[in-house]
Amino acid sequence: MEERLGLSNGLLQAIKEAFEIKEQDIRTYSPLALAYIGDDVYDLVIRTVVVERANQAAAKLHRTAVQYVKAQAQAKIVDAILEDLTEEEADVYKRGRNANSHTVAKNATRADYRKATGFEALVGYLYLTKRMDRVLELISIGLEKTEMKL
Repeated sequence: MEERLGLSNGLLQAIKEAFEIKEQDIRTYSPLALAYIGDDVYDLVIRTVVVERANQAAAKLHRTAVQYVKAQAQAKIVDAILEDLTEEEADVYKRGRNANSHTVAKNATRADYRKATGFEALVGYLYLTKRMDRVLELISIGLEKTEMKL
């Protein structure tokens, strides 16, 4: 597990070094900025698992991944992991969920969209604080508790 985590956290460090990004105080990031990066981190985790489990046509891979990255699925996952969050993680989630987004959910209820935004903010926060191990743990717990098999 440490080797895997080193690579994930190493990727963030490599990006910061390659583009000469200075360390920032993560507490100054808006919850929507955290959700912006968290959306892609979560998407990358899901797409990686989908691809690694089945070398199929891209269209089929996409259809499979969408079932896990859509707002409804993220809302189910976050509902399932709420009791597993630390106080710090719950605060980040709530900040994201309560953020005033001007984006309208296309195929989701407003409630699911807000929960998904909170979940993405949490994933982004954990990624940027170099805690990919916790991101993977929470995703795994959420998928297991919701019985969504990847």
